[in-house]
Parts: sequence; structure tokens; C-alpha cells
Amino acid sequence: MKALGRWCSITALMVALPSLAIAQTNGGERVPNVMVTPEMLQNPAPGDWLMYGGNYANQRYSTLNQISSQNVARLVPRMVIQTNIERLGSFENTPIVADGMMYITTPYNVVFAYDLRKGKEVWRYEHKLGTTIFCCGPNNRGVAIGHGMVYMATLDARVVALDAKTGEVKWEVEDNDPAGGYSLTLAPLLAEDKVIVGTSGAEYGIRGNVTAYDARTGQRAWRWHTIPSPAEGGWWGKWATTDATGRSLNRNIAKEKADSARHADAWQRGGGSMWMTPAYDPDTKTLYMGIGNPSPDLDGTIRPGDNLWTESIVAIDAANGRMKWGLQYLPHDVWDLDAASPPIIARDGNRKVVVHAGKTGWVYVIDAETGRLIRHSEAFVPQENMYAQPTPEGTRMLPGANGGAEWSPIAYSPQTDNVYVLGLHQPMHYKTHYAPWEKGRLWLGSAFVAIPGEEQWGTFTAINIRTGKITWQAKTEQPMMGGALATAGGLVFTGEGNGLFKAYDARTGRVLWQFQCGAGANAAPMSFSLDGEQMIAIAAGGNFQLNYPLGSTVFVFGLPKSGM
Repeated sequence: MKALGRWCSITALMVALPSLAIAQTNGGERVPNVMVTPEMLQNPAPGDWLMYGGNYANQRYSTLNQISSQNVARLVPRMVIQTNIERLGSFENTPIVADGMMYITTPYNVVFAYDLRKGKEVWRYEHKLGTTIFCCGPNNRGVAIGHGMVYMATLDARVVALDAKTGEVKWEVEDNDPAGGYSLTLAPLLAEDKVIVGTSGAEYGIRGNVTAYDARTGQRAWRWHTIPSPAEGGWWGKWATTDATGRSLNRNIAKEKADSARHADAWQRGGGSMWMTPAYDPDTKTLYMGIGNPSPDLDGTIRPGDNLWTESIVAIDAANGRMKWGLQYLPHDVWDLDAASPPIIARDGNRKVVVHAGKTGWVYVIDAETGRLIRHSEAFVPQENMYAQPTPEGTRMLPGANGGAEWSPIAYSPQTDNVYVLGLHQPMHYKTHYAPWEKGRLWLGSAFVAIPGEEQWGTFTAINIRTGKITWQAKTEQPMMGGALATAGGLVFTGEGNGLFKAYDARTGRVLWQFQCGAGANAAPMSFSLDGEQMIAIAAGGNFQLNYPLGSTVFVFGLPKSGM
């Protein structure tokens, strides 16, 4: 659909919306309620989408069922929101919707507030970026909302709180030194009175951390370092010879131990990004988060040991930042198979579990109370020569450095007990070379390169969390990156780099509907209702990392009005 101007696309499609029921009024016009309380976050109204993962469990499951497997083929664009930003990047935002007000962020930290009923921009905030050093293209995945404010984390490693009604800056803090390679790309999580963020930047030799700020004042409440210092027990671990599934890591433990004294300070630049928004259990006040790769990514010779807590799922007390448990499913990673996709909370019978899709190509099901690995799934992408050590001439290993599952959020449907996982098949060679650390400079330590002539493609897979078995799988022409949405209408939605946005039957995997967005549909979709009508929304702006077509549009889909 061709955009005709900043708002005329929206205006043309807004006529399909229902007549408005007047609630709060201002001169006869409805005023959206943007005062989101902690109680609303814990028990969100079905029609709102108040946080990045849809709910604290990060399940990306909408209880709305007006759009179903019986009628989804009739889905049409109801609004086309053109942000018209000039600086394009990876448009990975999931919009937040509170009572008809939508909040959208762009790759370079512009926040837009839209009144969906009027099809009108209410305010925008353009963050004045300072020093920015970031990996894998510019992006921002969204905001948190609550206490009358909207919270954004920025590429120059700052956290900004804006007035939800006006966009006025209420407070702003620097989380870390951006000149050292620190950045923030995730959507913050608001856990009661604390704003939770985690740093990116493990490709630059940073020491990762997760930080909580007072939601009202911006004062730091606590900080947990993803890489423990010697005084905190160190990052050497148990010198594991296998991963969490029992597979050999092909490590030379004797050499690592012999080299450990020479590299005793490696933890200070040990990496460990928290790429994505954690899950949160309000009942136990526990955050569940995935911690990513060590630094340097691919050279394990200068960072002996298990490199705790990289490539791990960890549980943190949200009140004080103390660690409850950690499961390092890939010790001493030298393949960049980091824990990027956000964990979710679900139930396996009477047991509460944490579910995570790894770059390794497995979905892990973990006991939420103890951190014990219960099971791992069948592989959802091809695996070959797993954990073979890199060599100067290059070692072939699958999956490649992008996964498996990249940062893409999975969705979970309690109707099917399936999680829905985006996968990448990108054969690569891992080559070793030495590179010294320099502040603010990319520090991979070795290299991974695509293999010329080998086909790359993607998978979209339904996996039963109770058995680990694949329920169904669809192959896509390009590697998948973006995210999924499951709904009570028996559907699961996801987009592709070629611009196609698709609805699948959640039980069978049959494609029931698709729409060409004109740019890569590489963001995680969401669902909300507007005056009784269910809508599905996705940011379609491509992906810098995989060179998918860039753009700056948010599509909102719904069923047509009778007579359309």
C-alpha cells in the first residue's frame, strides 16, 4: 500500500473504525487513560498491550479471539502509521497500547504517541543521542509504561522517563559509559516501582550488568553484574566439559587452567549482555533473564573457565538484585551462540517453568524454582559438527553464529502447549585469529564467515513444552528474525524479511492469511482491541543485520466493517 503523506494513509483507513463510545471526555471527545498502575500491569485488560512481552510472563499471548482461524482470511489493513523517520535501521519495535493510545519507538530513539481513535500524533520525543557504539545495527525494541510515565532505554546507554500525556522529560540517567561500548536496545520492564534494564555491548569487551531504577525518580535501586568478580565467586565455574544437555564441548581444560593465572583479570572485560526484556513473576518477585555471549566472542584462549554467567538463564530477586539461581547451558562459548531470545514463564502440569529458545537450536524447559534443566527440545534447525573448535583455516559448524533462535521472542499458547520459534539456517566457518582489546572497538577475537554457495533459509516451528517434540514446522525462504504472537483465536502470527506477514493455524501450521508489508516484517507483532474490535499490529521496517529491506511503517490489521 503506497503512503500518500504523513497522515492521509491513516485517515483513509480510519473510516473503517466503529463509532466511538464516549467515556472520559474533553469537549465531547474521548481522552485515553494513560495512567497505568502496577495493578493494571499485573492484571492487564485483554484489550491493552502494556509491556513488550504482552504480560509479565513474556508469553506474547493475547486472550482476544474475535479474529480466529475461521475469519482471519478476511483481515485487512485498518491503519497504516507512517513514522516518516529519516534515519532508518532495524525497526524492531513492539508498540505499547493503553486505552487506544499507542507508543512506538524508532531505531534511533524517537518516541511517538498516537491517539488511535483520532489517527493523530499526540506528541513525539526525539532523544538527542551522544556517543553511540553498538553491534548489529541501530535498533530499539520499545518502551515500558506506568506511573504516568513512558520509559525508554537508548543507544547512548541512557534511561529516559517521559510524561505519558505530554512527552515531557521527567527524569534521565546515564546507565553506563557509551564510549566504552555500552548501549541499551531492549524495551525496559516496569516491575512495580522499579524500571529494569540490561546493557548490550558484549562485542566490545564490556562487563555486563542489569540495573533497577526507581520508577518515579530515576535513582538507582540496585545493580547486578552479569560477570561475577573474584570477590563474588569468580567467573571460572566448574570447568565444565559438557553443555547442559551432556554434549561434549571439546575443551582443553588442562590448558585453560594452566593459562588462568595469566588471564586472571579477563572477567573485567567479560561481556554478558542482557539483550532482551526479562520475564517477571510477581508472586515470587523474581526476574528471569537470558545473559548473552562472553567477550571476546570467539576467542576462548584469553578467557579461561566457564565464563559465568554468560550463555545462561538466571533468576534475580527484583527487590534487591540478588541472584537466586543460574543455569549456564553453554559454558565457555566460542561460537557466539548467546542466550538472546527472551525467556517466558509457563506451566508444565503443576510446575512453573521457564522456557527459552537458544541459538544452539534447542528450546530449554527449566524448573522456575530451582533452575534445574527439565528437558530440551528436538532441534528446530539443522545441527552439524556441534561444538567443534574454531581453527585458523575455518571449522564448519551448524547452527551458525546467528542461531538457532536469535533475539526473536517466542510466543506461547496455553491452548496448544506449544511455543512458536523463529529459526535461522546459515552455514558458517569459524576461524581463529588474535585481536587485542581496545576500548570501544569491536572485539570478536576471531571470525565467522558464511560459506559461499550454501543455501540459507529459515524455520518457524511449534514445539510442545511438555514433551520437547516438534508439533509442526514451516520452512521459509530466508532466515527468520523478528518474533511471534499467539492468540486465543487459534492463531499464531509472524513476519519475514521479504515483507510477508503471515497468520498460521496454531495447531496445524497451515498458512491462513498473508500480507505484503513492503519492507521486512522483522519485529514481534502484538494484539489489542479498540472499542470492541480486535486488531493485530506489526512494525515493518526491516533488519540491518540480515540486510532485509528497511522502512518505518506500523501496520494495524483488523476485520473489515460490514459492507467494506
